[in-house]
Amino acid sequence: MTVDNADRRRALRLTPVSRETEERLALLVAELERWQAAKNLVSSATLADVWTRHIADSLQLFSLAPDSRRWLDLGSGGGFPGLVIGICLAEAGEGQIDLVESNSRKCAFLRHAARVTGARVRVHPSRIEDAIGNFTGKVDVVTARALAPLPQLLGWCEELLRTGTLGLFPKGQHLDAELTDSARYWKIQATTVSSVTDDAARILVVRSAERRADS
Repeated sequence: MTVDNADRRRALRLTPVSRETEERLALLVAELERWQAAKNLVSSATLADVWTRHIADSLQLFSLAPDSRRWLDLGSGGGFPGLVIGICLAEAGEGQIDLVESNSRKCAFLRHAARVTGARVRVHPSRIEDAIGNFTGKVDVVTARALAPLPQLLGWCEELLRTGTLGLFPKGQHLDAELTDSARYWKIQATTVSSVTDDAARILVVRSAERRADS
């Protein structure tokens, strides 16, 4: 499916970037299209508006912590937001995002796309449970997009959040229900930011999360 240039223009109006970064992002989209048929990296229904649905949706996360240089992305899949954030770090000329992904085929794409675009990433072919302990106290921001309900995310990220890592978790229309469910087990200090790409979506910005003593 051919990418819609109008969608590209709309995405870049929502989340402006430099010409150099736009060129890197265009390389990423081209490689995604090339690999998609064989690897099924993202939902094929989202390819026509990939710039809005995936590129801009990822760029807005970086804009919430633009000075952070140590990032971690859980369940990186087809590379959103991980590869996009890695491209932003390439423009900054410093920093790194670690991508944790258990699917070996998707890891192959992540490594290839990082080489093509110059994204500052390191790929970890591992289950989240096995890898996450290695990052405690070492990352500024942790992201997870379309990965798991909030209680599960908090469970994975407990030690990261306890040691000062910021959590950026894009969520859809069921966020309020997830927060209510999570509050039974967690004391959460968080705010929400409206998504620039989807009126029904919000980004949960978690500054701390502590298990309740009676949970």
